[in-house]
Amino acid sequence: MSKTKTMYICSNCDYETTGYFGKCPSCGSWGTLTEKPIMAKSTIESKVRNLASTPKKLAEISISSNTRIQTNIGELNRVLGNGIVRDSVTIVTAKPGAGKSTLLLQLSEDLAKQNYKVLYASGEESESQIRNRADRLDISSDNIWVMSTNSINAIQNEIEEIDPDILIFDSIQTITDDNLTQKSGSPTQVNEVSSKIVNISKYSNKKRASFIVGQMTKQDELAGVRTLEHLVDCVLILETGESDQIRTLYSTKNRYGDTGEVGFFEMTEGGLISIDNPSEFFVSNESNSFGKSLSVLKHGSRYIIGEVESLVSKSYFPYPQRISESVRRDNLNIIASILEETAGIPLEDKNIILKTTGGAKINDVSADFSIAMSIVSSYYKKSLGNDVVFCGEIGLTGNVKKVQNIKHRLNEVSRLGYSAIVVSDSQIINQEMSNLKIIKVKNLKEAIKLFF
Repeated sequence: MSKTKTMYICSNCDYETTGYFGKCPSCGSWGTLTEKPIMAKSTIESKVRNLASTPKKLAEISISSNTRIQTNIGELNRVLGNGIVRDSVTIVTAKPGAGKSTLLLQLSEDLAKQNYKVLYASGEESESQIRNRADRLDISSDNIWVMSTNSINAIQNEIEEIDPDILIFDSIQTITDDNLTQKSGSPTQVNEVSSKIVNISKYSNKKRASFIVGQMTKQDELAGVRTLEHLVDCVLILETGESDQIRTLYSTKNRYGDTGEVGFFEMTEGGLISIDNPSEFFVSNESNSFGKSLSVLKHGSRYIIGEVESLVSKSYFPYPQRISESVRRDNLNIIASILEETAGIPLEDKNIILKTTGGAKINDVSADFSIAMSIVSSYYKKSLGNDVVFCGEIGLTGNVKKVQNIKHRLNEVSRLGYSAIVVSDSQIINQEMSNLKIIKVKNLKEAIKLFF
C-alpha cells in the first residue's frame, strides 16, 4: 500500500525539503515553505511502469525506430547527424529574435510535404499569430495542426486524436502540468513536462520525434534546470553573430551525431535559408585593405575560409584595450605579446580591435597565424592582398607550428581559387597543387620580413 509522506515546498523557488524552515535554504525567502503530502511509493511505481521494458538480447533489438527522417534543410541535417531520429527529443534554444520559431515552422512545412503529421503546440502565441507567421513564410500545409495552450495534459489529449508523427512544443517555459501547483517555468514544472514529452516520444505505442523550444538566459544558458539537458537527446543552439543576417546552428549535446558540426543560415524575409558555401559569406573580397588576413578554419567536418580584420591604434590610457567578440581576449593578448617579444612589433601602447567578417567565432588554433598577420598588417598599414591564406598555430617563441588535416585545408583553398597558402616549415605535405603556391616559414619574424 502506498505511504504518504510530508514535503515542504518553497512557493518562490520550488525548493523541496522534508523538514520545515522559516527561511528557505535555497532562495532565502521567509515564510514561503508550504506543506504538501506526497504519495511516495505510487509516484515511483508510475515512473517505473512508464520506463520499464522486458529485457532483450542486444542482438535481437530492432533498430528500425532509429531510422532517420531526412529533411530538405541541409544545414539542420548536418547538425543533427544526417536527419531526425524518429523517437528523439531535441531542444532548440536561442536568444529572443534569433529565429527558433521560424526554423521550426519551416521544418514543419518540410516534413508535412513528406506526408508526416505535425502538431505545433504553442504556449506563447495564439493560433492566429502562428498563422500570420506561417503566411509570411508561405507555409500552408494540410498536415500541420496548430494549437495554442499551456497545458501538457490538453496536448496529450490532442496527440491521441490526431496521432502526429512530429511534435513541436513552443516553449518549455510556458507549458505546465495541470496536476502541479507550481508556476510555469519553475524547475518542478519544467522537469515534469519534459519527462512527459520524453515518455510520449519514446515509450508510447508510436515513436514520435519531438522538438522543444527553450528560452536562453542573459548568461547564454538554457533557462530552467540543468537536468533538462540530461533528459533530452539533442540540444541545439541558434546564434546570431555580428551580422544580423547570419545564423549559426550547433549542438552542445547529440546522442545520435557529432557535437562538432556547425550549420550556417541566412535570415531573409522568406525565412532561414541554408548556406551551402559559407566561405562566400565570411570573406569580403575587398582589395588593398590593410589589417585583413585570410585563414582556413575547421567547422565540424568541413573547412571554411575566414577573414580576420584588425585595427591597431594608439592608446591614450595607461592600459591599452584588447577588444574582440570573435576570439577570446586572453588569446588576443597572448598573440600580441608574442609579436612584441619575438617579432619586435611594439604594441605596448596600442589598442587592438579584432573581428571577423560575418561575425564567425574562431575556435581553431590554426587561425593564430592569420590573426597575428592581420595585426601586423594594420600596424604597418600595408595590405596582405586578398589571395593569400595563412594557416598555422603560433608558439610562445614565435614559431609557426603545423596544423592537423592539412590536406583538407589545401583542397578548400585550391577549390576557391586562392593563389598561395603560408604554412609552417615543419608541415608535411604529400600532395602537389598545380594551381596553389605553398609557402613555408619558420616563424613570425620570417613571415613579416617576407610580406612587409
